Amino acid sequence: MYDRFHRAATNTLRTVRARLRALPPGAADAAIVFAVLVGQTVPFLFTERMSGLEPWTFAEYWPILFSSLPLLLRRRFPMAVFVVVAAASEVYAALGPDVPSQPVPYGWLVALYTVAERSPRWQRVTAILLSLAPAVTVSPTTFVRSTLTALAAYVMGRAVVQHREYAALVAERAAERERARIARDTHDILAHGISIMIVQAEAGPYAARTSPERAAQAFRTIADVGRDAQAQLRRMLDLLKDGEPALAPQPTLDGVGELVERVSATGPEVRLTVVGEPVTLPADTEVAAYRIVQEALTNLVKHAGAATGEVRLDWKDDELMITVTNGGGSASVGAGGHGLIGMRERAVACGGTLTWGVVAAGFEIVARLPAGASR
Repeated sequence: MYDRFHRAATNTLRTVRARLRALPPGAADAAIVFAVLVGQTVPFLFTERMSGLEPWTFAEYWPILFSSLPLLLRRRFPMAVFVVVAAASEVYAALGPDVPSQPVPYGWLVALYTVAERSPRWQRVTAILLSLAPAVTVSPTTFVRSTLTALAAYVMGRAVVQHREYAALVAERAAERERARIARDTHDILAHGISIMIVQAEAGPYAARTSPERAAQAFRTIADVGRDAQAQLRRMLDLLKDGEPALAPQPTLDGVGELVERVSATGPEVRLTVVGEPVTLPADTEVAAYRIVQEALTNLVKHAGAATGEVRLDWKDDELMITVTNGGGSASVGAGGHGLIGMRERAVACGGTLTWGVVAAGFEIVARLPAGASR
């Protein structure tokens, strides 16, 4: 029950915060001025003169207006507004017992908060120094409370600045990671598609003389690979357009079988082996697994010169182990740098590892991706 209450309270707070952020700046400032004006007017409504029942006069009330209404311009002229509001608070305090007591100088605190949020360092320091006098004169008997209140308003303003800068930094880093991910995906799509098309195109003339049906299959494969690459690249470009969704979801391990079939159609004969019970992986891990297999097959076609190969998906209790092995080609697949490094980066990004090296069969790439959390 506590969890439900906590979630409901959190969702309500987020909704209120989102609606407040959606308000136009002018509307928000008007609401602040109204709240400050009401808060500083209340003492006039519920306090009587010590000398009698005479009503309060405008001459006694006007400093309240000058410590409230200028806040409408606080975003454009933060320091000037602070000076006006602080001066009005000083004048009001100088009236002494002839006016109602103001326990909290709301206008001064809002103006100080605004200077802390929007003004350069020298203006912030000046505002703090000018605040020492109002802290004493507005509430002389509670100097510590007034000073701490002023410092709290200043710290809140600086905290907003720090939060804004941190949010911008996080957004920038997220954008950089997204650009890097799109670049890797684009590289994998192009490298895989072009490699398969080159292999099929080179085999086409020979097949046309010896096996017309095999030549026709090669051309069909080239067309299929080209269309698939075009569709995937279009999805990548859609991700770069603000506000437009991708045309289809990202690839997953369900597409590995099609990758293997495409390579085996007229190129090296690749076998797919699945061991264990597959489980649902997190979306980023699914994409990483697919791209690792895709790039490994691309390397096999481009560099290894293998006649056969194997893709093995080994589902264990807490991990998925992907093994891609060539079946007799050279080990030169390991000499390239960017493809292997890109595969390792994908594995590490989702908490896994990737290694490669020469084995008895030729060359082997092994990726270990976490899978236990999805069970």
